[in-house]
Amino acid sequence: MDQAVTQSPAIDDIVADFELLDEWEDRYRYVIELGRSLAPLADDDRTEANKVRGCASQVWLATEQDGAGPDAVLCFRGDSDAMIVRGLVAIVIALFGDRTADEILKTDAEALFQRLDLRSHLTAQRSNGLRSLVDRIRADAASAIGDAPTAATG
Repeated sequence: MDQAVTQSPAIDDIVADFELLDEWEDRYRYVIELGRSLAPLADDDRTEANKVRGCASQVWLATEQDGAGPDAVLCFRGDSDAMIVRGLVAIVIALFGDRTADEILKTDAEALFQRLDLRSHLTAQRSNGLRSLVDRIRADAASAIGDAPTAATG
């Protein structure tokens, strides 16, 4: 296996690193560094369809699906025009990326955000944007399974 490709840290590594940092200023710097570690998003992926609604900053999320149904594996690529938000995108991708649709829908992102104490250190706009990003990923997973919410029920 070729290890030359840089890979984002695993979510467990991110949590461990977060727990080593006592000061929020250091944690903010780490979140920004995580954003810098994201692979660049191709211009072709910066489309209206990939834009995440509900974010104050511009956020794009490209989803690739391998298979169908609950066992479909979803991979995500994302980007933002704001460095801190780009870091939050990296955390969310680390949490949900390369998982099955079923695993994504069972993952409690809110528990992770509480463990990292993110919500209390983000502005209301960023917190809402983070929720929008998670909602978008969950919608993509539901769509892969075939249970996408319709406009009438969503």
